[in-house]
Amino acid sequence: MSSALPLTEVLVVADCWQTEPDAEAVIHRAIEAAAEFADADVGEAALAIMLTDDSGIRTLNNNWRGIDKATNVLSFPALQPPAGAPSDAPRMLGDIAIAYETMRREADEEHKPFDHHLSHLAVHGFLHLIGFDHENDDEAEEMEALETQILAHLGIPDPYADRAGTH
Repeated sequence: MSSALPLTEVLVVADCWQTEPDAEAVIHRAIEAAAEFADADVGEAALAIMLTDDSGIRTLNNNWRGIDKATNVLSFPALQPPAGAPSDAPRMLGDIAIAYETMRREADEEHKPFDHHLSHLAVHGFLHLIGFDHENDDEAEEMEALETQILAHLGIPDPYADRAGTH
């Protein structure tokens, strides 16, 4: 396990998040756990997590993915500097956006505590930033297994237990 943690900035850009005063602490704890378990060089790298609403994430989803609907989480891995570039610039992992209304609705529908679902989405987004994906069954299995391990470390039950391997 890695001991170097990324520098994580949480930006609250939608007022609806004001009802969740612990959201920033929950996210920091989830990202730290993910960084400890993931086999990636993330120490001293930076990432930003934007807590937005459905309207904001819908705009991002439409602009970047051509999908005109809200979603729960989006990840935007940073472009890495070319070989030989000056090393004094901060190393960026990328950005994660999490939508309040979609996330809240999913947590309620799945009877999950809000902070558990928020932790899961933060971990999921972070894993995307470091190269994990779920475009095929093998990738999805690997990513879900790591998510489950990280969340178990945080005392959060397996979010995929009721879905029989669907993602």
